[in-house]
Order: sequence, then C-alpha cells, then structure tokens
Amino acid sequence: MPQSVILISANGEWRAIRRLFPAETCLQSPFGEYFTRQIAGQRCIFFQGGWGKIAAAASTQYVLDRWQPDLLLNLGTCGGFAGQIEQGQVILVEQTVVYDIYEQMGDCDAHIAHFAARLDLDWLPRPYPSPVRRALLVSGDRDLLIEDIPMLKQRYAAIAGDWESGAIAWTAARNRHTRLLILRGVTDLVDETGSAAYGDPAYFEFAAFQVMGQLIHVLPLWLNAAFQS
Repeated sequence: MPQSVILISANGEWRAIRRLFPAETCLQSPFGEYFTRQIAGQRCIFFQGGWGKIAAAASTQYVLDRWQPDLLLNLGTCGGFAGQIEQGQVILVEQTVVYDIYEQMGDCDAHIAHFAARLDLDWLPRPYPSPVRRALLVSGDRDLLIEDIPMLKQRYAAIAGDWESGAIAWTAARNRHTRLLILRGVTDLVDETGSAAYGDPAYFEFAAFQVMGQLIHVLPLWLNAAFQS
C-alpha cells in the first residue's frame, strides 16, 4: 500500500508532472493516469484527478477507498489577487470555501458554510520545511471573475482561488483520520484588468510548469516532515 497519494488536478498541472517524471510508466484509472514513485523513502502514487469540483471530489474518494494512504497531498496552482499575494508564492491551505453556490430557495450563506472545510494541520511540525503562506483558498468551477474579487476579499479575507481545493478538502474531511495537505502555487495575478493567463493557455502552461517544478523540488521535505510528526 502507498504511504502517500499525490493528487494532481488540472490537465496543465498533470502535463507538467509528466515532463518532470518522463521515464515513469503510467497506468489508467477512471480519471486519467497514475504512476508510482519512491520519494524520500516513501512509496508515492501520483494520480491525475481531473479538473473541476466534480472530478476533484470523485477522484479524492476513489484514491482514499482504493489505497487508504497515510497522507493525501494535493499539489497544484491557483490564481492570486493582485496586491494580496505575489506570483510564485506557495499557499499552505488551512481552510477552503466553495463560493460559487447560489441558493434562491433558502439561506445561501448556510449552504456555502456547509461545503466549507477547515484542514487539521496541528500534526504538521514547525517550522515548515519550505516557505509557504498559510491561508484560506476559495474554489469555484470557473476562473476568477474580476467583479467577484472585492466580495471574496471582504467576505472571506481571500487572497487566491482555484477550482478543486474546496471539493478535495470537503471530501477528505468526510473520511476520518485522513491527513491532508494542499500546497498551491500562484501562477498569475488577477486585478481590475483581468489576468495575463486569461485568453493565453500557453502562459498558464508555462507558469504551471514552473510552479509544479517548485513543488516537486520541495516535496521530499514535506514528506519527511509529515512522516516524522
């Protein structure tokens, strides 16, 4: 049984992983590819979970049911709010909010609170093994809209957003005794004019490769910290 499953979401993030580990032989799951790799003495499965909340929730439950790992990690990217965080900075996610829920029959805030998740990071020793910013991350099934950012900052004190972390954290929380780490690097900054990545897939592809390379570089340090705690 693997000690860790490394869950990778977006297609661009997975392509970066395949470039970083070109010699690995991949197997197939209902969600995409996966392979096994020894890192820092730990048997790790790198698993392509898929993009968006539906794929993220389903693939999270799939890997937990199939392998019962000692540690689940989600490595990936996010978009930062200009002026709140810097490009290339890595977020250690401590809480997630799925913000794109619009309830018109009842209390919308109550429904958003239902799918929020707070990650238990008390077991993780300090100082952290590489520089991170511990923060809340908002998730929605869409890229960040310029007009949403003031609300997200005011209501949730958010500094960045992605597509999958909220679904991964909520699903993992329903599986008791699951240790979860989410590390997301900022590929681009969104301001009142949009983002350099919007309308430019090549920009995101390049930035995602940089972020994923950075995360893989520090992964052995995080694994050592996790299994020494």
